[in-house]
Amino acid sequence: MNMHKRMRLTPHDREEAWELYRNGNLKVSALADRYRVSRPTIYKALARARKQEFKPRSSTNDRYRSLKYGLKRLDKIEAGLQARLKAQARRYNKAYPGELVHFDTKRLPVLDGEAQTERREHLFVAIDDFSRELYAAILPDRTQYSSASFLQQVVDECPYEIDYAYSDNGKEYRGSDSHEFVQTCKVHNIGQKFTRINRPQTNGKAERVIRTLMEMWHNKERFTSRKQRQTSMIRFINFYNTVKPHKGIGNMTPYEKLIEYFYPEKL
Repeated sequence: MNMHKRMRLTPHDREEAWELYRNGNLKVSALADRYRVSRPTIYKALARARKQEFKPRSSTNDRYRSLKYGLKRLDKIEAGLQARLKAQARRYNKAYPGELVHFDTKRLPVLDGEAQTERREHLFVAIDDFSRELYAAILPDRTQYSSASFLQQVVDECPYEIDYAYSDNGKEYRGSDSHEFVQTCKVHNIGQKFTRINRPQTNGKAERVIRTLMEMWHNKERFTSRKQRQTSMIRFINFYNTVKPHKGIGNMTPYEKLIEYFYPEKL
């Protein structure tokens, strides 16, 4: 008979089994059947009974039967649920366009036919947290001057005011009062917020949109020149904002989300 590996003998069962075995009334196999445990369990119980040990020794399995462990386990589960709820709360969209715009940068690979020593271009992106509207530019470097130029482009193209620019702690975004990006933010009354140190992944929306750009656009085309790559990127940004639906905003496009916010009567 196959017995459940977690079945246990009570102290009374152990004493009784020992007496039955010692008096020759029952053999090990019969005791196993009687108490519905495996024969190895009976052998262990008899071996300890010879030493007058009738109480089960403590084992790691005791934690499953321990009220103390159960309470600790519930506390741990509750803490995990709270952490998940907080994480979900952090992923909620902002309440209006421009409340928070995520910025990020990625170094682009050289094109086919270019030498690996060729100076790399950099992709700058900005994505509105509320509508997922995307802005992008390909610039020659990753300096504070390029990031300031990109911010000015976003401000000029954006139909709404930007309250905060959210970015990692890269040198192109963070610096003293004389820093070009910092100064451009001040000129346009834009506050700055930053990811935690060494945790750029907390800027998840910008990280994700760069991955989307690389997977859906850059990696699927063969560019013959850097100028062609620039033109192709502009086309893809238009597709991203006006055609591609986004699950995070109810399967709407960023354009539709903005129309819904500014002109709800048109929907």
